[in-house]
Amino acid sequence: MATPAPVAALNLSARFPGSVTADARPGYSGWIVEKGKLLEVTQALRDEFGCDYLSSVTGVDYLPEGKMEVVYQVYKTTGGPGLLVKVQVPRADPVEVPSVVSIYPGAELQEREIWDLFGIQFSGHPDLRRILMWEGFAGHPMRKDWKEAYYEEDGKPFKTRWPEGKHALAESKNPFGDNISYPAGFDPEKWIPEDAEKALYGALARYEVRDEAGLGTDHVIVNMGPQHPSTHGVFRIAVMLDGETVVSLKPVMGYLHRNHEKIGERNTFLMNMPYTDRLDYLSSMSNNFGYALAVEKLMNVRPPERAEYLRVMMAEMTRISNHLMAIGALTNDLGAYFTPMLYALEERELILDIFEAVSGARMMCNYFRFGGVARDLPEGTLQKIKDLFFERLPRRIDEIDRFLTENEIIRARGIGQGVLTAEDAIKYSAAGPLLRASGIPYDVRRAEPYSIYDRFDFEVCVRQNGDIYDRLMIRFDEIRQSLRIIQQAVKQLPEGPVAAVKPAYQVRVPAGEAYGRVEGPKGELGFYVISNGKPSPWRYHVRAPSFINLTAFGPMCTGQKIADVVAVLGSIDIVLGEVDR
Repeated sequence: MATPAPVAALNLSARFPGSVTADARPGYSGWIVEKGKLLEVTQALRDEFGCDYLSSVTGVDYLPEGKMEVVYQVYKTTGGPGLLVKVQVPRADPVEVPSVVSIYPGAELQEREIWDLFGIQFSGHPDLRRILMWEGFAGHPMRKDWKEAYYEEDGKPFKTRWPEGKHALAESKNPFGDNISYPAGFDPEKWIPEDAEKALYGALARYEVRDEAGLGTDHVIVNMGPQHPSTHGVFRIAVMLDGETVVSLKPVMGYLHRNHEKIGERNTFLMNMPYTDRLDYLSSMSNNFGYALAVEKLMNVRPPERAEYLRVMMAEMTRISNHLMAIGALTNDLGAYFTPMLYALEERELILDIFEAVSGARMMCNYFRFGGVARDLPEGTLQKIKDLFFERLPRRIDEIDRFLTENEIIRARGIGQGVLTAEDAIKYSAAGPLLRASGIPYDVRRAEPYSIYDRFDFEVCVRQNGDIYDRLMIRFDEIRQSLRIIQQAVKQLPEGPVAAVKPAYQVRVPAGEAYGRVEGPKGELGFYVISNGKPSPWRYHVRAPSFINLTAFGPMCTGQKIADVVAVLGSIDIVLGEVDR
């Protein structure tokens, strides 16, 4: 069997003459596919060219041109750069694009998000419902002509607050009271959403099965959350049960949604940096990293050597900090009480001390800048890093490992439970520890190295069983590899400046598109950014691993007991700030 050609060498216009053309817009790349050929092209990408991993699906509204665009980022799990495939359709209603869920099931939640926020219909989608907005919401808020009740203008800083230095609360001038404008004659107290819950429960019922004798039994639908203490935030799980066995499961999110991306398209490019901190609020530095890479590609700038090393050090500290929290929370979910969480949090606090010394904040760090970092290490901080990451943490990680991994509760509730096979992990676009614990050694730091990761000696951690226990153990493995990277970075840390661009409140970002992705603690975190040369991004989209990893949540729980649902969710390691955005 011939080895598939590298993605960069693919010529889709030759393979599909007349149906696929190269995107010739200045600053853009990828291939524009006719809508009717999308399924044929994506199937060929997967089966013929080896692009088996759909990373991200993004909607774009080109209002001045009267069109919508859907952008697909596909990769090979064997590594290498990705490929952009785009479908453009007229903006006039109804906007419709074929669903690729039959080819890339990992698109399911992403297509629902695009329908919810942009109003693009995906024909053939198995369950096309709103996902982040409530069922009675009017309109699609990511469209460029959608204006909220307290709308002032398209770009910040608003003239009401700049440059005179005065400010006014939009809410105080808002004629709609609680920022809601109801249609004439509409009474929210008497309104009942039409088929809202019915649609959700109907989606569950589609997966109903009968026993071997063909006897139909009553199934019970149970809702866990959004207030359940073990849903890791305001997250709802609708479960259909046959006795105590899960027949089907649907994640229901959106209770925390504040439309991070709409805010990001009103902000200036630089104003978005602290907003990225609030996505996965346990992984602030990694969030900064991904966004900085995307904008730096557009600006064509490269940070100085010392800044690159500081970035890697902070990112790997973030990975350790996140995994400590994930390990502690998962053991609590498994019934091992709170003691392991306290052990993990004690070490995490010491890492947050480093973040506070470097950035001034423990969690919302806002440390990265385009072309570098905000400031150098304060005096004495490097020695604290050496003491913590060369001496204390390696010993403490071994202690926590011994304390937990042979624990009878954790082994009984983790081994063989919530299995995600290698094939399904790729199919559902799983990323990070969730993907690698299923036997797929895919890590962006190795698959498509960014920053200076190609200079470090470390292993891509992988486990083979794809169960809850392996998802716990792989986080111990990754912590040890992050320690190796930090130790190498400290030894190699050069002197010099930490920024390639002079600090400014405003930066000029040339027109074009860019995708910056990093291997965050929870998986691939990507930022798809489009600039039209103005102070604010035209499109700002976050490929959030917590959100996309939930695509596999239902299949992983099917056949499990209801008590295992909490454990499976904990092993995925989600943060709702990143799920809902």
